[in-house]
Amino acid sequence: MVDAYVKRFELDVLPVAAQQKLQLVHYEAGDVICTQGDEAEHLRFLVKGKIRVSHTSATGKRLVLSFKYPLDLIGDIEYIQRTPYLNTVEAVTEVEMLVIRFEDLVQHAHQEVAWLHYLLEEITRKFERKSQSLSFNLFYPVEVRLASYLLSMTPDDQTLGSTVDQLTDIADLIGTSYRHVNRTLRRFVEIGLIERNRRMITIINREGLIEIVGESIYE
Repeated sequence: MVDAYVKRFELDVLPVAAQQKLQLVHYEAGDVICTQGDEAEHLRFLVKGKIRVSHTSATGKRLVLSFKYPLDLIGDIEYIQRTPYLNTVEAVTEVEMLVIRFEDLVQHAHQEVAWLHYLLEEITRKFERKSQSLSFNLFYPVEVRLASYLLSMTPDDQTLGSTVDQLTDIADLIGTSYRHVNRTLRRFVEIGLIERNRRMITIINREGLIEIVGESIYE
């Protein structure tokens, strides 16, 4: 399966010796793949599923930076800078990743021009996407951000949790208050976009949420 993913995503930019060190790792929805501040030791290639990348500020506030799909890299900046993980990454759906240790990259690929050029392109694209994501939280109203979040978090299912703790997390993730999230959800119920009880939010009009979001979705 590793060889199939290498071929599918043209990862033969890695030297053969490095390819032989790749391992396929599976994550379930909700699993934490890496945590901000932890020591970074692996580069991960997202080859299946959807992940959420978030960042926690010094004051404890969390913001969603992006949702990622194949192919994407986790740990590339940390590999170059030799820093702890900059963000927390969680699986939204079932996820598969090709994983390689930094020390194996240093040994087998660190001097390979083609690989270094590939890595530079990926990091450049990542900073462009990060800028777009931060602009999203700054420039779009809570209604759009919340609708976008609901759509992004329910790619295969129409439900997600609605406890106080979960709504507080959502508020932190989209950069607003619990009270504002609660008020916006009540409005979504009133106009027939969702149903809600103390434990669950159920999307009943996905097209209506998409109309609110337009092109502005956490992707």
